[in-house]
Amino acid sequence: MQNLEITKEKCLNCRNCSLCDTRKNVVFGVGNESSPIVFVGEAPGENEDIEGIPFVGAAGKFFDKYLLAVDIPRDDVYICNILKCRPPKNRDPKPEEEDACLPWLREQIKAINPKVIICLGRIAASRLIGPDFKITRDHGKWFDKGNFKMCAVYHPSALLRDPSKKVAMLEDMIEIAKVYKELKV
Repeated sequence: MQNLEITKEKCLNCRNCSLCDTRKNVVFGVGNESSPIVFVGEAPGENEDIEGIPFVGAAGKFFDKYLLAVDIPRDDVYICNILKCRPPKNRDPKPEEEDACLPWLREQIKAINPKVIICLGRIAASRLIGPDFKITRDHGKWFDKGNFKMCAVYHPSALLRDPSKKVAMLEDMIEIAKVYKELKV
Protein backbone atom coordinates (compact mmCIF):
# COMPACT_ATOMS: atom_id res chain seq x y z
CA MET A 1 0.00 0.00 0.00
CA GLN A 2 3.05 2.22 -0.16
CA ASN A 3 1.99 3.38 -3.65
CA LEU A 4 -1.38 4.48 -2.28
CA GLU A 5 0.31 6.54 0.45
CA ILE A 6 2.61 8.17 -2.11
CA THR A 7 -0.37 8.98 -4.33
CA LYS A 8 -2.26 10.39 -1.35
CA GLU A 9 0.65 12.63 -0.36
CA LYS A 10 0.86 14.00 -3.91
CA CYS A 11 -2.91 14.44 -4.11
CA LEU A 12 -2.98 16.44 -0.87
CA ASN A 13 -0.93 19.11 -2.64
CA CYS A 14 -2.91 19.02 -5.90
CA ARG A 15 -3.58 22.31 -7.66
CA ASN A 16 -4.77 20.87 -10.98
CA CYS A 17 -8.06 22.78 -10.97
CA SER A 18 -9.66 25.75 -9.25
CA LEU A 19 -11.39 23.60 -6.61
CA CYS A 20 -8.14 23.65 -4.66
CA ASP A 21 -8.85 27.31 -3.89
CA THR A 22 -12.13 26.61 -2.10
CA ARG A 23 -11.50 23.27 -0.39
CA LYS A 24 -11.00 22.83 3.31
CA ASN A 25 -9.60 19.32 2.86
CA VAL A 26 -8.65 16.97 0.09
CA VAL A 27 -10.95 13.96 0.46
CA PHE A 28 -8.78 11.14 -0.82
CA GLY A 29 -10.47 7.91 0.28
CA VAL A 30 -10.97 5.63 3.23
CA GLY A 31 -11.21 1.95 4.04
CA ASN A 32 -9.50 -1.35 3.40
CA GLU A 33 -6.64 -0.60 1.03
CA SER A 34 -6.54 -4.22 -0.16
CA SER A 35 -10.29 -4.63 -0.56
CA PRO A 36 -11.61 -6.58 -3.54
CA ILE A 37 -14.33 -3.95 -3.91
CA VAL A 38 -14.16 -0.16 -4.27
CA PHE A 39 -17.14 2.19 -4.12
CA VAL A 40 -16.69 5.40 -6.14
CA GLY A 41 -18.91 8.44 -5.77
CA GLU A 42 -18.80 11.74 -7.63
CA ALA A 43 -17.41 14.36 -5.22
CA PRO A 44 -17.18 15.31 -1.55
CA GLY A 45 -19.99 17.26 0.05
CA GLU A 46 -19.79 19.84 2.81
CA ASN A 47 -19.31 17.36 5.69
CA GLU A 48 -16.74 15.42 3.72
CA ASP A 49 -14.82 18.63 2.96
CA ILE A 50 -14.81 19.51 6.66
CA GLU A 51 -13.74 16.05 7.87
CA GLY A 52 -11.58 14.99 4.92
CA ILE A 53 -13.37 11.62 4.76
CA PRO A 54 -15.77 10.47 2.01
CA PHE A 55 -19.42 9.67 2.72
CA VAL A 56 -19.72 10.96 6.29
CA GLY A 57 -22.65 13.35 5.79
CA ALA A 58 -26.34 12.46 5.60
CA ALA A 59 -25.93 10.51 2.34
CA GLY A 60 -22.95 8.65 3.78
CA LYS A 61 -24.81 7.69 6.92
CA PHE A 62 -27.68 6.48 4.74
CA PHE A 63 -25.23 4.48 2.61
CA ASP A 64 -23.82 2.91 5.79
CA LYS A 65 -27.31 1.54 6.53
CA TYR A 66 -27.33 -0.25 3.18
CA LEU A 67 -23.87 -1.72 3.81
CA LEU A 68 -25.06 -2.90 7.23
CA ALA A 69 -28.30 -4.32 5.78
CA VAL A 70 -26.37 -6.55 3.34
CA ASP A 71 -23.62 -7.44 5.84
CA ILE A 72 -20.74 -5.60 4.17
CA PRO A 73 -18.63 -3.95 6.86
CA ARG A 74 -17.68 -0.43 5.80
CA ASP A 75 -14.14 -1.03 7.06
CA ASP A 76 -13.80 -3.99 4.68
CA VAL A 77 -14.30 -1.92 1.52
CA TYR A 78 -12.62 1.14 0.09
CA ILE A 79 -14.69 4.27 -0.55
CA CYS A 80 -13.63 7.29 -2.59
CA ASN A 81 -14.88 9.82 -5.13
CA ILE A 82 -13.85 10.89 -8.59
CA LEU A 83 -13.27 14.44 -7.35
CA LYS A 84 -11.10 14.87 -4.30
CA CYS A 85 -12.28 18.43 -3.59
CA ARG A 86 -15.80 19.71 -2.99
CA PRO A 87 -17.47 21.65 -5.79
CA PRO A 88 -18.99 24.89 -4.43
CA LYS A 89 -22.54 24.48 -3.12
CA ASN A 90 -22.34 20.74 -3.96
CA ARG A 91 -22.95 21.40 -7.63
CA ASP A 92 -22.26 18.65 -10.15
CA PRO A 93 -18.60 18.28 -11.06
CA LYS A 94 -17.50 19.98 -14.27
CA PRO A 95 -15.90 17.73 -16.90
CA GLU A 96 -12.59 19.57 -16.59
CA GLU A 97 -12.62 18.98 -12.82
CA GLU A 98 -13.25 15.29 -13.38
CA ASP A 99 -10.40 15.24 -15.91
CA ALA A 100 -8.09 16.87 -13.35
CA CYS A 101 -8.93 14.26 -10.69
CA LEU A 102 -9.18 11.09 -12.76
CA PRO A 103 -5.42 10.43 -12.59
CA TRP A 104 -5.70 10.33 -8.79
CA LEU A 105 -8.57 7.85 -9.00
CA ARG A 106 -6.65 5.71 -11.49
CA GLU A 107 -3.68 5.62 -9.13
CA GLN A 108 -5.94 4.66 -6.23
CA ILE A 109 -7.50 1.85 -8.22
CA LYS A 110 -4.11 0.65 -9.42
CA ALA A 111 -2.73 0.57 -5.86
CA ILE A 112 -5.78 -1.15 -4.35
CA ASN A 113 -6.22 -3.53 -7.30
CA PRO A 114 -9.86 -4.42 -6.64
CA LYS A 115 -11.84 -6.96 -8.60
CA VAL A 116 -15.07 -4.94 -8.44
CA ILE A 117 -15.84 -1.23 -8.75
CA ILE A 118 -19.26 0.05 -7.72
CA CYS A 119 -20.23 3.49 -8.96
CA LEU A 120 -22.41 5.46 -6.58
CA GLY A 121 -24.69 7.47 -8.82
CA ARG A 122 -25.06 8.56 -12.40
CA ILE A 123 -22.08 10.90 -12.56
CA ALA A 124 -19.56 8.27 -11.47
CA ALA A 125 -21.22 5.66 -13.69
CA SER A 126 -21.28 7.93 -16.74
CA ARG A 127 -17.60 8.65 -16.30
CA LEU A 128 -16.37 5.17 -15.37
CA ILE A 129 -18.76 2.79 -17.12
CA GLY A 130 -19.71 4.85 -20.16
CA PRO A 131 -21.16 8.18 -21.25
CA ASP A 132 -24.45 6.61 -22.38
CA PHE A 133 -25.06 5.08 -18.93
CA LYS A 134 -28.51 5.91 -17.54
CA ILE A 135 -28.87 5.22 -13.82
CA THR A 136 -32.63 4.63 -13.97
CA ARG A 137 -32.16 2.11 -16.78
CA ASP A 138 -28.81 0.53 -15.95
CA HIS A 139 -28.50 0.47 -12.14
CA GLY A 140 -27.69 -3.00 -10.86
CA LYS A 141 -26.41 -4.23 -14.24
CA TRP A 142 -22.91 -5.67 -14.38
CA PHE A 143 -20.32 -4.56 -16.90
CA ASP A 144 -16.86 -5.90 -17.65
CA LYS A 145 -14.46 -2.99 -18.08
CA GLY A 146 -10.84 -3.98 -18.51
CA ASN A 147 -9.83 -6.03 -15.49
CA PHE A 148 -12.85 -4.97 -13.46
CA LYS A 149 -16.40 -6.07 -12.92
CA MET A 150 -18.43 -2.87 -12.58
CA CYS A 151 -21.91 -1.93 -11.48
CA ALA A 152 -23.69 1.26 -10.51
CA VAL A 153 -26.32 1.95 -7.91
CA TYR A 154 -28.28 5.04 -7.04
CA HIS A 155 -26.32 7.66 -5.17
CA PRO A 156 -27.45 7.71 -1.54
CA SER A 157 -28.30 11.41 -1.79
CA ALA A 158 -30.73 10.59 -4.63
CA LEU A 159 -32.49 8.16 -2.30
CA LEU A 160 -32.86 10.87 0.32
CA ARG A 161 -34.58 13.05 -2.31
CA ASP A 162 -36.61 10.22 -3.86
CA PRO A 163 -37.46 7.43 -1.40
CA SER A 164 -39.26 5.45 -4.13
CA LYS A 165 -35.82 4.19 -5.26
CA LYS A 166 -34.92 2.66 -1.90
CA VAL A 167 -36.18 -0.84 -2.75
CA ALA A 168 -34.24 -0.91 -6.02
CA MET A 169 -31.13 0.17 -4.13
CA LEU A 170 -31.57 -2.62 -1.60
CA GLU A 171 -32.03 -5.17 -4.38
CA ASP A 172 -28.86 -3.92 -6.09
CA MET A 173 -26.92 -4.00 -2.83
CA ILE A 174 -28.05 -7.57 -2.14
CA GLU A 175 -26.55 -8.61 -5.50
CA ILE A 176 -23.36 -6.66 -4.77
CA ALA A 177 -23.12 -8.42 -1.40
CA LYS A 178 -23.32 -11.81 -3.13
CA VAL A 179 -20.40 -10.88 -5.39
CA TYR A 180 -18.52 -9.43 -2.44
CA LYS A 181 -18.96 -12.61 -0.38
CA GLU A 182 -17.74 -14.73 -3.31
CA LEU A 183 -14.61 -12.57 -3.49
CA LYS A 184 -13.98 -12.94 0.25
CA VAL A 185 -13.93 -16.76 0.08
